[in-house]
Amino acid sequence: MERDIKLTQGNITKTLVKLAIPIMATSFVQMAYNMMDMIWLGRVSTNAVAAAGTAGFFTWFGSALFLIPKIGAEVGVAQSYGKNDMDSARNYVSHTIQLDIIIGLIYSLFLIFFRHKLISFFDLGDSKVIKMATDYLFIVSFGMVFYFLNPVFSGIFNGSGNSTTPFLINAIGLGLNVVLDPMMILGLGPFPKMGIKGAALATIISQLIATLIFIKISRNKLSLFCGFNIFQIPDKSYIKKIFKLGFPASLQNGIFAMIAMVIAKVIAQWGPTPIAVQKVGSQIESISWLTAGGFSTALSAFVGQNYGAEEWDRIHEGYRKGMFIVGAIGIFATCLLIFGARPIFRLFIPNDEEAIREGIIYLRILGLSQLFMTIEIATGGGFNGLGKTIPPSVVGIVFNGLRIPVSIILSSYTSLGLRGVWWSISMSSVFKGIVLTIWFIAILKKIGE
Repeated sequence: MERDIKLTQGNITKTLVKLAIPIMATSFVQMAYNMMDMIWLGRVSTNAVAAAGTAGFFTWFGSALFLIPKIGAEVGVAQSYGKNDMDSARNYVSHTIQLDIIIGLIYSLFLIFFRHKLISFFDLGDSKVIKMATDYLFIVSFGMVFYFLNPVFSGIFNGSGNSTTPFLINAIGLGLNVVLDPMMILGLGPFPKMGIKGAALATIISQLIATLIFIKISRNKLSLFCGFNIFQIPDKSYIKKIFKLGFPASLQNGIFAMIAMVIAKVIAQWGPTPIAVQKVGSQIESISWLTAGGFSTALSAFVGQNYGAEEWDRIHEGYRKGMFIVGAIGIFATCLLIFGARPIFRLFIPNDEEAIREGIIYLRILGLSQLFMTIEIATGGGFNGLGKTIPPSVVGIVFNGLRIPVSIILSSYTSLGLRGVWWSISMSSVFKGIVLTIWFIAILKKIGE
């Protein structure tokens, strides 16, 4: 396993790339869980994809909740490393894991008891899709704690400069999921054909194995996990610090998820096919935003350690070089989504021409916003590293919130119809990227003065 990296020394570009690549790979691994589900469920039916996509909004909302301890771990551990304060780093580790488990258990119970009402919110209008979505959500809820723990363990290792270990562990979980998905969904080998229930079970098993490996590795990493006791009484000061760091991003993503649910309800008036299209489209688009997310996390750790060490010039140079890299990624993603829309979408839903036609339109409209989306996400990591987690949340909440009225206006009162929803999503990403980048540059000019 990789050793921790001191991010306050050495070549900046090499350091950023070395840290970011395993983080990006880890993000792709986490995304690939859902992508594998979509690919194999697309062989079952478009309705199965729509059902998993609908239930998936609640796992998405769960990801907003675990951002509180995850960002608290990344930033807290990174800044503690920069100050050479290992006692503080260990306190962030123990408190973020404790908080993560509590939030995960509460959210699991909430999903289990209210699953029928949660799915009914979308007014899907198809009893089969509703039944499949409810079944999927019920099963996935039992593995929610593992879904919460793995990103927080990853955040702890990333904050210490060690991004390879979480990648390797999450890759093992994905490899298991890749094997189990077709077997449990389609009924291959020793398993019966379980359809959407098989997709949920395969995900739970894979994430459980990854969590167990994280625990095993952590027991051997004494510098960060020495003396850790899950039942110890938490220190209120550290809980307060963790919430201060992680809550703004959690609030942003939680509101973003709720906004997406409302937009999905708007889309549902055109039937289950557009819901499936949006779910598949978001999985494809995630190639670019997860890549940018890898650099965002790398920038967060890089800026955090250098902020703790008061290395102001390295923060400036690191941000400039990070923006150059993610800008190139955004331009590549634009070309990929615009010119490769048809063959890419057919990988997920190969036999439904209506879904393919709408999917091509969706991907090409989204393609126009990829550059701005990538720089917004990476810039958010820069803010996090400084401990200023509120600005990205403000920008995200405002412009994501505008998607609801704009999508309703464009889809209902213009000739665009469903395409109006797609345009509202794409253009909000453009404005977020522009505004947040200008804001960060303004703050960056004051750093170190």
